[in-house]
Amino acid sequence: MDPQPASDDALLLAVSALTPCDREPIHLSGAVQPHGIMLVADPRTLRVVAGAGDIEAVLGLDWYDADLSTLLQQDIAALTAAAPGPGGTVLGTPVAAHDVALHRAGAWLIAELEPAEAQPGSVAVTLSWLDAIGASFERAGTLRMLSERAVTAFRALTGFDRVMIYRFLDDDAGCVIAEDRDPALGSFLNHHFPASDIPRQARALYVRNRTRVIPDASYAPAPLRPAGFEQVDLSDVAIRSVSPVHVEYLRNMGVQASASISIVKDGLLWGLVACHNMTPRLMPRSVRAAAAAMASALARQILAKEEAETYRVRLALRSEEDALRPLLQNSDPFRVLAERGDELRRMLDADGLVLVRDRIVTASGVAPGDVEVLDLLRWAALREDGPVFATRELATDWPDADAFGPITGVLALRIDDRHTLMWLRVEQIEEIEWAGNPHKAVPHDPDATLHPRASFESWHETVRGRARRWTLEQVEGASRLRRLLREARASNELRRLNQELERTGAEKDALLAQKDLLMREVDHRVQNSLQLVSSFLAIQARDAGPGMVADQLREARSRLSAVALVHRRLYREDQIETIDLSRYLGELIEDLKASLGEEWSRHMLLSIAPVLIPTDRAVNVGLIAAELVINATKYAYPGRSGGPIEITLEQYRNRLRLIVADQGVGKQGDGEGFGSRMMRAVIQRIDGQMDYLDNEPGLRAVLTAPIEPA
Repeated sequence: MDPQPASDDALLLAVSALTPCDREPIHLSGAVQPHGIMLVADPRTLRVVAGAGDIEAVLGLDWYDADLSTLLQQDIAALTAAAPGPGGTVLGTPVAAHDVALHRAGAWLIAELEPAEAQPGSVAVTLSWLDAIGASFERAGTLRMLSERAVTAFRALTGFDRVMIYRFLDDDAGCVIAEDRDPALGSFLNHHFPASDIPRQARALYVRNRTRVIPDASYAPAPLRPAGFEQVDLSDVAIRSVSPVHVEYLRNMGVQASASISIVKDGLLWGLVACHNMTPRLMPRSVRAAAAAMASALARQILAKEEAETYRVRLALRSEEDALRPLLQNSDPFRVLAERGDELRRMLDADGLVLVRDRIVTASGVAPGDVEVLDLLRWAALREDGPVFATRELATDWPDADAFGPITGVLALRIDDRHTLMWLRVEQIEEIEWAGNPHKAVPHDPDATLHPRASFESWHETVRGRARRWTLEQVEGASRLRRLLREARASNELRRLNQELERTGAEKDALLAQKDLLMREVDHRVQNSLQLVSSFLAIQARDAGPGMVADQLREARSRLSAVALVHRRLYREDQIETIDLSRYLGELIEDLKASLGEEWSRHMLLSIAPVLIPTDRAVNVGLIAAELVINATKYAYPGRSGGPIEITLEQYRNRLRLIVADQGVGKQGDGEGFGSRMMRAVIQRIDGQMDYLDNEPGLRAVLTAPIEPA
């Protein structure tokens, strides 16, 4: 369904129908929209075996079994030779006032023809206009201003009656954050739409196909003929027929033509540019190309704006921490916390602050009773080395949340066995405006035909029980404050110990020196043991000679290195529960380069962003990274001793993505060895997901996993 981002794959169905909606094979419609025509040909012989649309009116009667090159008056073999493979699109020379596009779909070659733009503008004029729009985007100071400029630009480009920027929220629901429309139309600005509006497979297609157009919602589908080609994959076909439910949805809305352009940021679907027209309207391929280019420019500016805002928040938190640091280091840190409760509360934009010291509660701002605070801490069972407890809906986590009254947001951490710090936020009542009632029940009959909703009147919902959301930067700031308090406590304790040492003399100095020596010796022995095992494996691999055994021993050595590297880093860092994954992976890849040799190392390219991750999860990610790189060197370039391998690490909200991409032969076969079984077990352990995508050419392995365990 289309929540104003009009899309053939976005269907508003009842909750009971979500599973069928998610499973709908929307890429196998078996028909096209009648404003264009499609031909299916054998890629080896280029003979046309099927088609759809009014082919006879455009190309003549003798199209079936005709040579595709002759039919389209151009050398199709030469064009497809330059195609990047499945999922790629090659543009041909226009024929009969129609634009020509070629795709590979499984065993078939698909040619689609759409009406060309009547008076296309020059390339220079288009590029100049896009450059001016890009400059306007850069000058926008905020995301809101950027979105408002974007809808104006997209409406000028497309000529549609209504253009909106639709943003996906954290729970995959969406909201219209900007709109430019004909004054005669109603507004959908700030309207929300549930996550069920756009099924999972539809979101995947939005990333693959950046533009989607329905020129006339009242069209009759033109099926493929002759019969037998209903299962041809039409994922890349722009004129693919859309779901009947979606067409009915558009008619109910009064929309006659729709278009959507994907806003893809860091490879993920951030939102959509949604266009509606009250009368039929074509969007030629040239206009779609310009719209896709403008959406890419918009995505880059969205990324820049979000990163700038994140930087400002982190800088403000760091300034607060720097102001506290000397106070905490020069006196009792917990007495400072009790005295400066208001400052700490404002630091994380909280309404209340509670410090618990040996079951004695000191509160600042809005806070519940002492008994209720202790009850929550007893239930939460926070650990000194555990993660921060953060919730904006306390009632969903704690059965006795009513005891906290209007307080629904809690961010709590245990500093040590005596002290716990807790920030509090009161309920923030939200008024959400929906385009229709998202909770309205629809009777579900498995044998009945599904129908979309018919009403789009504004429906207001009052949401209670939620506080303002704790941002990732605020949670990180709380963790840093815990580390700062521990450092201050350790510093004060060290100062006290030094005073005692001065009184007690050389005996205690000797004990401290002995302790340090023992710790260094233990660390040295552990590292030597790991190095010894690694050396044994290297010697055994060399003695085994070329072959499977030597390869397996080298792989085992690489896996051991991934574990040993974390151990070495732990003793160089002040923090042992978390580790910077980018620095860890960087050193791990350097170790792999050394073991693989110059021919491989000079082709490896790293693009890794800092990501703080629990140490045990870092080991798992390191094992997966090592395995993917080894697999690329083994299988991507058969018969060659080197080739490009790109390793990318990035963070998106609370998840990380590790990408290992090559430009080799792609995925070959379905064999599964020890490495594959090991990697699958490790991925399952971290609740991750591995996707193997076509890198056009080569293979693109993408690991997505939560940074923190669930």
